[in-house]
Amino acid sequence: MAFQSFFSKYKTLPYFFCTFVQHKPNYHIHSFANPQILPPSLPDLVNEISRLLSDHRYPHHDLELSLKPFSPQISTNLVEQVLKRCKNLGFSAHRFFLWAKSIPGFQHNDVSFHILVEILGSCKQFAVLWDFLIEMRDSRSYVINSEIFWLIFKAYSRANLPDGAIRSFNRMDEFGVMPNVQDLDKLLYFLCKRKHLQQAQNFFDKAKNRFSLSAKTYSILISGWGEIGDSDKARELFEAMLEQGCPVDLLAYNNLLGALCKGGCVDEAKNVFHDMLSKRVEPDAFSYSIFIHSYCNANDVQSAFRVLDKMRRYNLLPNVFTYNCIIKRLCKNELVEEAYQLLDEMISRGVKPDIWSYNAIQAYHCDHCEVNRALRLMFRMEKDKCLPDRHTYNMVLKLLIRIGRFDKVAEVWENMVDKNFFPSVSTYSVLIHGFCKKKGKLEEACKYFEMMIDEGIPPYVTTVELLRNRLLGLGLLDHIEILVDKMRQSTSHAIQELANVMIGNRATHNTLRRDETDIESD
Repeated sequence: MAFQSFFSKYKTLPYFFCTFVQHKPNYHIHSFANPQILPPSLPDLVNEISRLLSDHRYPHHDLELSLKPFSPQISTNLVEQVLKRCKNLGFSAHRFFLWAKSIPGFQHNDVSFHILVEILGSCKQFAVLWDFLIEMRDSRSYVINSEIFWLIFKAYSRANLPDGAIRSFNRMDEFGVMPNVQDLDKLLYFLCKRKHLQQAQNFFDKAKNRFSLSAKTYSILISGWGEIGDSDKARELFEAMLEQGCPVDLLAYNNLLGALCKGGCVDEAKNVFHDMLSKRVEPDAFSYSIFIHSYCNANDVQSAFRVLDKMRRYNLLPNVFTYNCIIKRLCKNELVEEAYQLLDEMISRGVKPDIWSYNAIQAYHCDHCEVNRALRLMFRMEKDKCLPDRHTYNMVLKLLIRIGRFDKVAEVWENMVDKNFFPSVSTYSVLIHGFCKKKGKLEEACKYFEMMIDEGIPPYVTTVELLRNRLLGLGLLDHIEILVDKMRQSTSHAIQELANVMIGNRATHNTLRRDETDIESD
């Protein structure tokens, strides 16, 4: 049977697929007595240690014992690189930091300290974070400054815990940091960015008498209220700023313009714009771009181009975000040729397109099944030195599988490898889900599933379920057993747990990730 020969072939990946494996083979650190074996390079060490941290993410895993062979190789640069790689592994990263700190003669630098604070915050491990800060304060190992607290404000705000961010501000003096207006601005900025406007406004009202406020402080709140479309509140703050005698600068005017436009008060924004001119506050490119964004959101492309023409006359250069806004609107209105013209204009005027510039056009080609144009655009991206990202590859791969251009799937995959792009769980899922839905392509789905397991990337639960159901539907129970054995042999504990899903044990589902939004949205 063809399937049986396939699994015998891929039970251990052949050399061809080894080029795709992200994690290098294990190195035995103490085998350097052999002069022919060179010590592993920094990237290899980063890969190995990062893999260990991923495989030992639970308290009962003996991470310290597994890390012990790497003690002679530890350096501040190595620690930094590992922490940057493992930003989603808060518990393991913290244990790794403490383990490295315990090595005689080794001292972390401030960069690693800051990275770990950011990791713990982003992973919402706030209890561990505060214990860590107290320990560092009491040991006087590192300087705790305002920048550390800015990271904490950001983490609490992103976790939708605005009260936690405010409590952190009030605890700054416990760590020898006296808060100033710059710290207040940072707190308000992160709260407003996550749309915690009421909490930001309430704290501002209580704290404003403690600090000498500037137009920037008011501008942050004006911009925040504008982001949620409350132009009345933004206008009220602008007037309060005038009453306080704060000098009104361009930033304050721009934030008010943005708030009015987002609140649907474009005519009033035009009046404010003319008021700027009468008070000899010179508008900049951002002032005009506010109107461009507003017109694009209202699907008024002609008005957006009129503003763009005015910017050209005044020799004001839009930034890449403004160009991207117009390009996206043009593509939504199926004016892709005009989008390409704007892309060329960006380059000619010295504005380097970013990945969003190209992906907006790429999404149009993929939605309209324009394979050749999609592939040409990928080639152009490489020529323009803007390499495709995960979204680019996912869109194109999904298109190629959908229309049955399987030869091109292989070409795109090889191109990814040549460009040292390591596919993530979402890219593998696009391939596996796509091939599972194509008649006669279950072998390909299994091939990429095995590659994913060999690279130590835990698949989505939905991916495991889909592949299992397809194999079960064809009565290929022995092939399911082969995949289960392979998953159980993985060094990743998450993959080992997913083996239970492959055999149909639903009891483990709630503890594993089911998120496949990337598969659908890319």
